[in-house]
Amino acid sequence: MFDNFPLWPIRASAGAGNIDALYIFLVALSALMCVAIFAMIVVFATMYRRRRGVEAEQIEGSSALEITWSIIPLGIFMIIFLWGAVIYFHERTPPRGAAEVYVVAKQWMWKLEHEEGQREINELHVPVGRDVKLIMTSQDVIHSFYIPAFRIKQDVLPGRYTTAWFRATKPGTYHLFCSQYCGTMHSGMIGQVVVMEPAQYQAWLAGGTTTGSLAASGDSLFQQLGCSTCHRSDTQGRGPNLVGIFGRPVHLEDGRTVIADENYIRQCILSPGTNVPSGFKPIMPVFQGLVGEEQLTALVAYIKSLNPSPSGAASGTGTQNP
Repeated sequence: MFDNFPLWPIRASAGAGNIDALYIFLVALSALMCVAIFAMIVVFATMYRRRRGVEAEQIEGSSALEITWSIIPLGIFMIIFLWGAVIYFHERTPPRGAAEVYVVAKQWMWKLEHEEGQREINELHVPVGRDVKLIMTSQDVIHSFYIPAFRIKQDVLPGRYTTAWFRATKPGTYHLFCSQYCGTMHSGMIGQVVVMEPAQYQAWLAGGTTTGSLAASGDSLFQQLGCSTCHRSDTQGRGPNLVGIFGRPVHLEDGRTVIADENYIRQCILSPGTNVPSGFKPIMPVFQGLVGEEQLTALVAYIKSLNPSPSGAASGTGTQNP
């Protein structure tokens, strides 16, 4: 009904319907209250207008009326709050098993890399009906990853990872924008998301030229940087064993406990002295300025791949630390 309405973008993701429903509810409620308020202004202005010989009288309050107009708005506001909270938590919790795509924003382009190793610029190919998790960072300034048809918009920040996810429901090509002013060429930082049928997507993956999976690239870089010298899978390493560390709590020397997520791994690579694991010395060299954003994402993907699969086998495509 609204697909061709210029102020109503096409709806093409699993979560778009809930967002639209809340938006429609807010607009309808605001319109209803606006009409009711102006109607009451007209009614009261007519009934209680100044008339000759009629003086104002003191009107005593009504407790029942005051309680009513306090409870009803509170109930409406709680509905809005709870509805919005459910949508927020759904958007902030990517489903398990979602396909991961790493995104690096740069003035003025989007650089994307799939787990399988395919790289794209200003274009993202995804299969219909598949959960896709975006792990994003910026190489320079603040950007914002915005796909109107999917109703997702997430700021992309330098120095850390932010995430967003979606499940496309309709094949087609959809606009991708940067919705955060990022410089003189901000308006040209656009792209497109191509949603394909699963068979077409697999054909697209097979037709691309890659140098191996993202985790395999991270494994190669891990060896080149000499990380395997300290991060061993036995108890002889001078650094912690990284097998199975992702997503688990890590106890630090300063007494804190943190979760080993993408941002933790990133910080440990760039500034290892910030979060020193308990039982280890702060001897890891600083890689700030030595590895780029694409290399960081490869290293993060490799360390994540070292987590054992539910069956107990290693799920990574690269070799484990010697």
